[in-house]
Amino acid sequence: MSVTELNLGLALPEIVLLCATCVVLLVDVFIKDHQRVITYVLSLAALLVTALAVALQPLGGREYAFFGSYVMDPAGRVLKLFALAGMALVFVYSRSYLHQQRLLGGDYYLLALFAMLGILVMVSASSLLTMYLGLELLALSSYALVAFRRDSASGAESAMKYFVLGAIASGSLLYGVSMIYGATGSIELAGIAEAVLAGEVLMLPMAVGLSFLLVGIAFKFGAVPFHMWLPDVYQGAPTSVTLFLGSVAKIGSFALVLRVLIEGLGDLYESWAAMVLILAVLSMAIGNIVAIAQANLKRMLAYSTISHVGFILVGILAGTASGVQGAMYYALVYMVMALGAFGMIILLSREGFEAENLDDFKGLNARSPWFAFIMLLIMFSMAGIPPFVGFYAKVAVFGAAIEAGYTWLAVLGVLFSVVGAYYYLRVVWYMYFEAPTGEVRPMPSPDLRFIVSANGLAVLGLGILPGPLLSLVANVIPG
Repeated sequence: MSVTELNLGLALPEIVLLCATCVVLLVDVFIKDHQRVITYVLSLAALLVTALAVALQPLGGREYAFFGSYVMDPAGRVLKLFALAGMALVFVYSRSYLHQQRLLGGDYYLLALFAMLGILVMVSASSLLTMYLGLELLALSSYALVAFRRDSASGAESAMKYFVLGAIASGSLLYGVSMIYGATGSIELAGIAEAVLAGEVLMLPMAVGLSFLLVGIAFKFGAVPFHMWLPDVYQGAPTSVTLFLGSVAKIGSFALVLRVLIEGLGDLYESWAAMVLILAVLSMAIGNIVAIAQANLKRMLAYSTISHVGFILVGILAGTASGVQGAMYYALVYMVMALGAFGMIILLSREGFEAENLDDFKGLNARSPWFAFIMLLIMFSMAGIPPFVGFYAKVAVFGAAIEAGYTWLAVLGVLFSVVGAYYYLRVVWYMYFEAPTGEVRPMPSPDLRFIVSANGLAVLGLGILPGPLLSLVANVIPG
């Protein structure tokens, strides 16, 4: 076996990120807390170099490495670049927050970089075991990140819940992988697809394996009824960690669905469609309805995430190229919106205080009209109000559902979108029509102010000019 046979060049981004993370780790050992900006700069540099390795990689269609266990294709390239850009924004958002909350250790950046490596592996997984390895790298890093604030009882409790339930989901996923291997004789997604197409599948073990596999996928995505961990983790974790879990991590979850359900098990659509339909409907319903009762903004956004997962699954359920394109477009757009929403919480937080309650946004327009306007843009987009980008994301998945014959599901999705608009517009009401209850003002950090402003304006800009991103997604997902 030679390096040429392994085709290591395709995995250059992962190799670069791993080496860069090791360098950051070694440097961080020898610097003091007041020099932690060095870790921050090196972490951003690691992401930049990795992004260059992804963007400059010669790619002719779909190429495989490690004997079919690793795949690189145009869709994977786009997902990786968006994930890396999102992680860079997470670091920029988090820097001032970590300093003000006196969380000065370099652990945050290192764990986040290892989680990013897990996402990259998941995006390029062409084998169920490769997918599992990337997923566990992401999960283990996430458990530690949630418990990052060592003096926080709620953080430790959330991390324990996340770990225990995550271990159960991982066990379910691995059991499903073993059953699918027994049914098809392969763990490579291409081999599974060939066995299904040729009819060389033991259907009973396959059905059992598929069920367990979907349980694990639904947990990692945060779909109902496997969502119980998500609101507690979002609320208990430091906001910089919630920012990552609620945005960039969802790219990894989408890649998991794309590789496994669409590419590996696409020919078994009739077997998994009913299960995905139940997940989509329950997620849209529970997510939007329960969010109405939340007074904590992080919990509200957690249930909002659950509802958006339901909308993404509507596109997957369509089972067509336009459905997958709509789901991918929605996942990318949601990452941008979530970054802005959690970024606003960080912007208004200060030492010893996190602006995570709805009351903290009361009268924001009187204190900071510009950032009240930015939050308004983000909330309108999440509600799916035109001409914001969230509107086009919903149109993409609902249009695909109608084309696939799920008109009733699209109508149901629109109704739940109207329900969801209530709690998004409630935030706007608090900012513009309620009297301030405290002296919560935006943090003075210029870079944070700039990034939050650019993030909010991007939500509007991508809505006014939706064509480029829609065309990009259409080009990388073959019709």
